[in-house]
Amino acid sequence: MAGFRNSDSPSITPFLWFDDQAEEAARFYVSIFPAGKLIETRYYGEAAPRPAGSVMTVTFELFGQTFIALNGGSQFQFNPAVSFFVEIETQAEVDHLWDSLLAGGKPMACGWLTDKYSLSWQIVPATLGRMLQDKDKTRANRAMQAMMGMVKLDIAALERAYNAR
Repeated sequence: MAGFRNSDSPSITPFLWFDDQAEEAARFYVSIFPAGKLIETRYYGEAAPRPAGSVMTVTFELFGQTFIALNGGSQFQFNPAVSFFVEIETQAEVDHLWDSLLAGGKPMACGWLTDKYSLSWQIVPATLGRMLQDKDKTRANRAMQAMMGMVKLDIAALERAYNAR
């Protein structure tokens, strides 16, 4: 891609603006996601808008995706217009991620939740996508209707609706 620095492998990294909870949030997220890891912590210097030596950014990784969390102040807030879609395979994974991310947060609908930092997540079993793309529109519609009535997604209930005769 002409005009991009390091154009051999450009990437996009979600950059999350927190008031002053960047390190706490990053530690929370990596504790929940399998193989999540903290990569780097950077600190504000003397000429910064925050106290020198306080955490500026924390770089972390979830499912191979790099994120950067910034302690930038209270002027910006997260909202559900941007969410992280997490597609997993099993109900155990749905339950673990949903229950862990929900601690201190708020459930929404259809597999969405807002965590204690106000960041929005969609915890979705991969089977739902396969059901919704079925060429048999009746089956796909039954799966959609079942999902629309759920808060946390339940694979067994989705499959019952999808397979109903």
